[in-house]
Amino acid sequence: MARHLITSALPYINGIKHLGNMVGSMLPADVYSRYLRQRGHDVLYICATDEHGTPAELAAKEQGLPVDEFCAQAHDAQKAVYDGFALAFDYFGRSSSPQNVEITQHFARRLNENGFIEERAIRQVYSPADGRFLPDRYVEGTCPHCGYDKARGDQCENCTRVLDPTDLIDPRSAISGSTDLEVRETKHLFLLQSKLQHEVEEWVSRHEADWPQLASSIARKWLNEGLHDRAITRDLDWGVPVPADTWPELAAEGKVFYVWFDAPIEYIGATKEWSDLDPENRDWKSWWYEADDTVRYTEFMAKDNVPFHTVMFPATELGVREPWKKVDYVKAFNWLTYYGGKFSTSQKRGVFTDQALDILPADYWRYFLIANAPESDDSSFTWEHFTATVNKDLADTLGNFVNRVLSFSKKRFGEEVPQGSAAGEAEAKLGEQIAELLAEYEAQMEALQFRKAAAALRALWSAGNSYLEEKAPWLEIKTDKDGAALTLRTAMNLIHLYAVVSEPFIPASAKVMREAFALSDDTATWVSPEEAKALAAVPAGTAFTVPPVLFAKLTDDDLAAYKERFGGEPAQ
Repeated sequence: MARHLITSALPYINGIKHLGNMVGSMLPADVYSRYLRQRGHDVLYICATDEHGTPAELAAKEQGLPVDEFCAQAHDAQKAVYDGFALAFDYFGRSSSPQNVEITQHFARRLNENGFIEERAIRQVYSPADGRFLPDRYVEGTCPHCGYDKARGDQCENCTRVLDPTDLIDPRSAISGSTDLEVRETKHLFLLQSKLQHEVEEWVSRHEADWPQLASSIARKWLNEGLHDRAITRDLDWGVPVPADTWPELAAEGKVFYVWFDAPIEYIGATKEWSDLDPENRDWKSWWYEADDTVRYTEFMAKDNVPFHTVMFPATELGVREPWKKVDYVKAFNWLTYYGGKFSTSQKRGVFTDQALDILPADYWRYFLIANAPESDDSSFTWEHFTATVNKDLADTLGNFVNRVLSFSKKRFGEEVPQGSAAGEAEAKLGEQIAELLAEYEAQMEALQFRKAAAALRALWSAGNSYLEEKAPWLEIKTDKDGAALTLRTAMNLIHLYAVVSEPFIPASAKVMREAFALSDDTATWVSPEEAKALAAVPAGTAFTVPPVLFAKLTDDDLAAYKERFGGEPAQ
């Protein structure tokens, strides 16, 4: 089987992420990783907190903590939420790790040796009111391209154009709000991306046809506009230090690497963190170095991260002139909006992941988010849509099927799967239908089309309900007890099938469904379409229990309470 390396965009350290962050990277990466593991592939899913940069320093200052202590606490807080969402990382690291420092500095040295880094004196924004140079992200103003009045000095989040602070109209300090800004001279290191333009273009050309249109179009837009040399160091106290053996003067001034230089390298750094925990059995380099022919590398991210992963980081890897693994497939997502407006960490708009888990178990959120993933365009979260999806798909279609089959069988036949008649025409027809739907589900998962995969999974669940309604065992038992037993035995086999193939989406509920049956040798990790036809994984005589209700139906009172707590009205 293939070896699959999977990464999702690193969540930034300053605060718990909202649902838009979850569905834009980590959750689909987890769903895909779980699916691949079930199919027998060797999978390594790596993520980490992105811990450097001014926002971390400021958040630590607000809490009265040293920045390293703040980051350690924030990392643990984020990891607890991701555990609550059942994200099955193989390793969740930290970009402040010694491993990332080591590899980032190695990359910088190699880029310098190869002529792709240059020291330049530049004029940078300085705020007398704050007593410091302002890194790009902490100069705000109006974007000169689209007029957005909250653009940052590195990038406009509205039109995604890359900016310099001096490009902004009416700039101000994001720390103090002061407009009394000066431009002073300071020295920084620049990555000469312009010298790598053609190599990056050739690399993108070899891959973009396979990527989603969203990813390829963003990469091509950047390349068409031309790659510019970019400063990769900052005047900060917190970050990967510039190595003194190569740049002694800058190191003495306390320069650190720009967070967007070291953050993508942390994918490699986190893999080394994972490997260093068990070096005798884990080889980090086998995943990253000279691995083009042995590893398929898939990245998951929202569209604002696409330029850094399809252009800037590949330029870094190419310039190092070493055989580091580059991404094969970029799965990019549009935005999940909240009633048509942006989720916002700074403005506390929308539902945050810790709040979501306070309300309902993770599987409710996992299913809804993937079933409505913003793949081809933006999608909107509304409480009306959420409650309707939970009630229709999870509570009625799946949960009610499981409960009524097992409850009715226990009541009429006891606590063992009944034997009943031999399978007949209805069961043969059902088997063919299930095999076809399962093949469709597999195809959509292989293609990383998550909304379509969710639709195929939902169709599998619906097929069981249609079969049950057609056979109506509650009526059948009055005239044909063996026929009713067959119907229930077949339905129980469907429940087991659902438990196996639903695991990537709803792992906790899948576990409950599977454990309802006392199978001594239940080792199946997947069910092939051909195997599914037989619907015979749970034989007659198998003991079973009726689990608690899988999914509680949400009421109008629940809906009203959610809207009162979080706000939101249907978009006009």
